[in-house]
Amino acid sequence: MLTFLFKISRLLSNIGFLPTSHLTLLGDSMTTQEVKRKLVAILSADVKGYSRLMEQDEKGTVRTLNTYKEVMTGLIQHHRGRVVDAPGDNVLAEFGSVVDAVECAVEIQKELKTRNAELPENRKMEFRIGVNLGDVIEDGDQILGDGVNIAARLESFSEAGGICISGTAFDQVENKLSLGYEYLGEQAVKNIAKPVRVYRVVMEPKTSVSVASRWKMAFPLPDVPSIAVLPFVNMSDDPAQEFFSDGMTEEIITALSKVPNLFVISHNSVFTYKGKPVRVKQVSEELGVRYVLEGSVQKSGDRVRITAQLIDALSSHHLWAERYDRELRDIFALQDEITMKVITALQVELTTGEMAGMIAKGTKNIDAFIKYVQAYELMTRITKEGKAQAKKVLEEAIALDPGYPRLYVGLAFILLMDVWFGTTESPDQSLARAFELAQKAISLDDSNAAAYGLLGEIYVMKRQYDKAIAECEWAVSLDPNSADILLRLGTVLNYAARAEKAIPYLQKAIRLNPLPTAHYFIQLAVAYRESGQYEKAIEASKKALQREPNTHFPYIHMAISYIRSGREKEARAAAAEILRIDPEFSLERYARILPFPQPVADRVIEDLRKAGLD
Repeated sequence: MLTFLFKISRLLSNIGFLPTSHLTLLGDSMTTQEVKRKLVAILSADVKGYSRLMEQDEKGTVRTLNTYKEVMTGLIQHHRGRVVDAPGDNVLAEFGSVVDAVECAVEIQKELKTRNAELPENRKMEFRIGVNLGDVIEDGDQILGDGVNIAARLESFSEAGGICISGTAFDQVENKLSLGYEYLGEQAVKNIAKPVRVYRVVMEPKTSVSVASRWKMAFPLPDVPSIAVLPFVNMSDDPAQEFFSDGMTEEIITALSKVPNLFVISHNSVFTYKGKPVRVKQVSEELGVRYVLEGSVQKSGDRVRITAQLIDALSSHHLWAERYDRELRDIFALQDEITMKVITALQVELTTGEMAGMIAKGTKNIDAFIKYVQAYELMTRITKEGKAQAKKVLEEAIALDPGYPRLYVGLAFILLMDVWFGTTESPDQSLARAFELAQKAISLDDSNAAAYGLLGEIYVMKRQYDKAIAECEWAVSLDPNSADILLRLGTVLNYAARAEKAIPYLQKAIRLNPLPTAHYFIQLAVAYRESGQYEKAIEASKKALQREPNTHFPYIHMAISYIRSGREKEARAAAAEILRIDPEFSLERYARILPFPQPVADRVIEDLRKAGLD
C-alpha cells in the first residue's frame, strides 16, 4: 500500500501538485518501521513525444514500446542492473556501479538507434535517459527518495536518443569510460532544493572531445572560478587595428580582475598566445585555469563587430557565446556588457558595492584609448628606450583626452623608472612630479588601484615605509586580482625590510601572471635574497634574464646573492655583465636611489663592492 501511495505522490510531484517536501513527509510514515537505505546508481528513461505517438497509433506504439522495454530489460540485466519499475513509457533501474549504469545507457541508446532506423520517421521511438548516483530508501522491491527524483528530472535535459548524468555520477565515471562529456552547468531541478550539476554524455570516443585535464595543469586550479581572456583576434583588413583588438582584451581583463570572487590571469601571460594557433585545452593546462574567453573584433568605418565565447575547458562546453554589431561609439558599453555576461555565466556573486566599483572610469576617446594600449606595451619593456617611447605616446594621448586617469598613472610610472635608470637630472623632482600625476589620476577616479599602488612605490622611494604599505594594501583591496598591484605591494614590503611578508604576495602575482615580465622575478629575487634564500634568489634572477636579457637589474641581485653565499667568482662574472649592459653604472649613483633602510642599503652596496663594482 505504501509503495502505491508513493507512486501516486511522485506522479503529483512530477506535474507540480505536490512538492518534494510532501514526499519526505510521506516517507516519515516509515519511521515506525525500520528504514533501509543504500547508495545506488539510478537509471531513469522515458519516451520523447510519447503522447504524440499514442495519438497517431495506439496499437503500434504499445507494440514497439513493449519490444523496446524487453530490449532494455535484457541490457540492464546484462550490465548487472535490476529493473525496479516500468509503468507506461518509463523505465526505472538500479545498479551497484555507476560505470555499469552509464555503459548500459549507452548500449541502450545504440541498440534503439539501430532499431529506429528501420521505422518511418514519424514512428521512431526515442528514449531520453538520466543517470544519477544517490541515496535511496528501499521499500520492498521499490526504491524511493530524491536520488530517484533527480534521475527522472535529468531526462528533461537530454535530447531524444541521448543521456544526461548528474555531477555525482560524472565524478565516478569521468576517467573510466571512453566517452566524452559536455558540461551543461548547474541546473535548477524542480522540487530539489539545490542546483544539480548536469553533464551530457557524448557517445563517441573521448578523444573526439578536446578537454583539459586537472592532472595535467601546470598549476593547481584555484578554489574560485578561474579564467584566461585570450587576445581578441583582429579580423579587420588593416593590421593597424591590432591595437584596437588588444585594447578590447585589456579592458575586459582589467574589469574582471576587480571582481573579488574571480581568479583572472594577467594581461602579460595571455598575450604570449597572441597570433598563435592555440587550443583552449592547451591554454587551460598551461595557465592552470578552468574557463577561457576568446573572441574576435572587426572594425570597419564607424562600426564594429565583436564575437565572444566563454568555454569550460574541463568539459569543452560553451557556457556562453554572442555576436555584437554596434557603432564604434558604443565600444566601452559593449566591453562592460561582455564582462557582465562572463560574470553571470560563471555565477559569481557580487554585492551592489562591488558591482558599482567593478568597471573603472575610462575614456570615450577611441584614439586616446588606443594610444594608452600602445604605451602599455612599451612600458612592459624594462629598457630606457621603451620608457622614452611610452612617455611620448602618453603625452599625445593626454592631449586627446585630459580626463583619462590611466594616462597619468602611466606617466607617473615612467618618471619612477627614470629615477631607477638614472635618466633624470633631478630624482627628487621626478618623484614629486610622479606623486602629482598619481594624485591627478585619483582625483579623476578614486577607485583607480594602479594609482594608489604607484603612490606606494613613490612613498617607499622617499623611505616613508608605513605610508607606502598602507597605499599598496588599499590598492589590493580595490583590485584583489591584479597581478601588477600585488607586485607593487610585494615591492614596497621588500624595500621596507619585510621580505618574508613580500614573498607570498609576489608568488600570488606570478600565479595570476604565469608568464610575467622580468620585474616580477626581479622583486622575487630581492625577497628571497633579503630573507636569506640565496639559491632561490639566483634562480629567480635567471628567470628574469630569460624574459629580458638586456637589463642589468637581475645581475645586481645575482651578484649580491653569490657574494653572500661565498661564490665570489660567480659574483664577479655577474658584475661584469652589469657593466656590459650599463657601462656608466656606479655604486655611488645606485646608493642614492636604493630605498632600503640605511643598514640594509649599506650591506647591499658593500656586497656589490666585493663583487668588483665601484
